[in-house]
Amino acid sequence: MTDTKTQIAETVKANDVVLFMKGTKEMPQCGFSSRVAGVLNYMGVDFADVNVLADEAIRGGIKEFSDWPTIPQLYVKGEFVGGCDIITEMTLSGELDQLFEDNDVTYDKDAADKIREANG
Repeated sequence: MTDTKTQIAETVKANDVVLFMKGTKEMPQCGFSSRVAGVLNYMGVDFADVNVLADEAIRGGIKEFSDWPTIPQLYVKGEFVGGCDIITEMTLSGELDQLFEDNDVTYDKDAADKIREANG
């Protein structure tokens, strides 16, 4: 598990935004992963995707690493942000925009506003 933990830690540290998900950002393989990847893609966020289905050690290890039981899991600047429900809430409230701004992560503000308009 130590090697897996190290691998996860290095991935989170090396990328400003990382989504541990089922599938890839181009081809998500579960609804929750699809929702979060869709939000990030639509907002134009440059993010690394880690397909937990491709590596059983990572799939179990990420849950232990974050002490969070579900996937997907979003990390911004090395910090765990949350899973699908939390990211959805943060997107709709504008908190995700603020998190990106606070961490100098480039995103499309107009796209974020359109998400909120469509779900308002």
